[in-house]
Amino acid sequence: MFADLKHIQEQALKEIENAATVEELDKLKVKYLSRKGLLPEYFKNIKSVSTQERPQFGKALNKLKADITREADNKSRQLKKKPILACGDIDFTADGIKTRLGKEHIINQTIDNTCAIFEKMGFEVVEGPEVETEFNNFTGLNIPLNHPSRDAFDTFYLKTQERLLLRSHTSPVQIRVMKNCAPPLAVVVPGKVYRPDATDASHSFMFHQIEGFVVSTDIRFSDLKGVLDLFAKELFGPDIKMRFRPHFFPFTEPSAEVDISCIICSSKKGHCSVCGGKGWLEVLGAGMIHPNVFKHVGYPAGRYRGFAFGMGIERIAMLKCGIGDIRLFFENDLRFLEQF
Repeated sequence: MFADLKHIQEQALKEIENAATVEELDKLKVKYLSRKGLLPEYFKNIKSVSTQERPQFGKALNKLKADITREADNKSRQLKKKPILACGDIDFTADGIKTRLGKEHIINQTIDNTCAIFEKMGFEVVEGPEVETEFNNFTGLNIPLNHPSRDAFDTFYLKTQERLLLRSHTSPVQIRVMKNCAPPLAVVVPGKVYRPDATDASHSFMFHQIEGFVVSTDIRFSDLKGVLDLFAKELFGPDIKMRFRPHFFPFTEPSAEVDISCIICSSKKGHCSVCGGKGWLEVLGAGMIHPNVFKHVGYPAGRYRGFAFGMGIERIAMLKCGIGDIRLFFENDLRFLEQF
């Protein structure tokens, strides 16, 4: 049987060397290496070899398989190489073809720039799934059953037994992180969110958000104000002013909507098309994490405090770049996209 292996080796290597096309080479691989090929048949019959010769025969069989595989791979690389053109086949006087390079979309630029600011403050960037459970999207965030956002007209529910949905905000990742990690935590979460809104200049059924939250034992509202003030000045410029207006969110208490001074008219309250002459622009919502949220993720009552905030990426990009219609981000018009 050892003589058979030597004969197979000589024949296989010769046929591989003479293969002129990739198709011929593939047929040889099938002939020798496939499940019903020559070598697997010898592996099946190895038990018929005497006990004394079986180790040497098995070793020789494995070496033969490795040799054939190696030579076939080498030959495959040779056949797939494109032939080098002779100098006479190239017209060096012809005009070159300029490669048109793409660039990062303005939304991705805004996400990266925003996350980079928070990363410099010690935040970790975490992403989560776009298909969520009701618990993570609503219940865990202290959003009651009778809240309007849980209605089928305000959320994209999926027809599954688990009653899954397309997340309506990035806050479910807050629940996921806190259920799996112990404080201290400082996390920002960028990603797509979905709401069944009619598309117009300021609304879309899909858009992007960034959720941020910090959890520890001694977090205060002043920490939230400091983080957001530093973020606004880093993103919009050192002269930006910020104000907090009381608001209600189920998952934070106390809660606030956050405005920045108009980056166009500098709060001079003239005839500004961006702020409408008010001098302020709403940019995000924020507040101290509600105790019920900590309860839902299993944190001991009263041990931890934290704050959370969320913002729309399209809103940030529109304000920073002076864009007046959210639909421009998704129409793929190169005349618009190449400006950024």
